[in-house]
Amino acid sequence: VLPPEKHIQLTDHQTTQRLRAEEVQPKQAMIILVQVLLTFLLLSACLGDVVTPWAHTLRINMLKESIKLLDHLQQMEVSCNEMNVTNIFADYKRDNNMEILCKAATIAQEGQSCHRYLEGIYHNLLSLVWGSRGRHKKPCPAAAGSTISLKNFLKELHQVLQEEYKSQK
Repeated sequence: VLPPEKHIQLTDHQTTQRLRAEEVQPKQAMIILVQVLLTFLLLSACLGDVVTPWAHTLRINMLKESIKLLDHLQQMEVSCNEMNVTNIFADYKRDNNMEILCKAATIAQEGQSCHRYLEGIYHNLLSLVWGSRGRHKKPCPAAAGSTISLKNFLKELHQVLQEEYKSQK
């Protein structure tokens, strides 16, 4: 058993230690918070390096798949090949593929009842234009104007997709 004066000193010493710890805790919390934020920023930067190539690969694969689907469509002989659709390529300047692909999605959506592959083309075009949000976006309106046969539309779209594929490589 400690003498009373030692007990008081020990209690004072413990109180001093506790007070110092209370002062240090906010500083330690701030240091930990900074470390967590730095780690988060580093991970974000690394994920950007990982996600960007993945998104590019996904885009290339959608372009390849769409080109293959169009190859199949062009080889098929069906009665609706002569169906007229809006000619979105009439004023096409070959400098804004995203706008033309968005309008092409509208035409593909309208022609889905003719060819079952047009549904795949439609979804791929929307994904190419809007990215992962493509399923929640609508295609761009294609203003009425001159018309073109569905067969020629598919041929033109095939060329645009091939150009886009070459520019992405």
